[in-house]
Amino acid sequence: MAEMSYKDFYQVPDIKFDIFRLRKDLDKILDRKKFKSLGISHFGAIPLNRIPNDKISVEGHNLRGKYWTIADETGKEVSRDIDIDESKYTELIPEFEDTYFKEVYDTLKSKFKLGRIRLLVKGPRSTLSWHKDPEPRLHIPIITNKGCMMVIENIAKHMPADGTVTITNNIKFHNFFNGGEQARVHLVACVLENPFN
Repeated sequence: MAEMSYKDFYQVPDIKFDIFRLRKDLDKILDRKKFKSLGISHFGAIPLNRIPNDKISVEGHNLRGKYWTIADETGKEVSRDIDIDESKYTELIPEFEDTYFKEVYDTLKSKFKLGRIRLLVKGPRSTLSWHKDPEPRLHIPIITNKGCMMVIENIAKHMPADGTVTITNNIKFHNFFNGGEQARVHLVACVLENPFN
């Protein structure tokens, strides 16, 4: 039997965040804001950063951004949603200044060139579409369960909520499923310098 290859999941060494502080301040954020779903069941986003002084950059389709999917049996790739200039997302939204997410944001920005940073929720017993993104994604799981798996091409991996940081190769076709009975929440950031090249 062939050994599984996790080469499209890069666990970043020497960075680890306090999972208890992340969860505590997630509760604080959820008291202030609600996940926006864009009409997609079992999915929601809370943006943590924006284009400086631009409230529109955290609304509507700017929450999701461009991706490609294989929509039907023809196997043809089709693009969805709008292009996003990720490099313009350089300002932490002010209402997060008094949370642990500011420290996390500052640490990540000092080590990586990032675009949008969002809290993404995936509802229980649900999946994302089979799709690919313009760039890799950085994940910090905050709430998860063993039934949560990311699948990149034909490899599935669970990312534990232990404060670690994983960069995933989202320029390949992938999806995420939550087979558990609780919502999954990850901090997810667009990575603008591809570590998989």
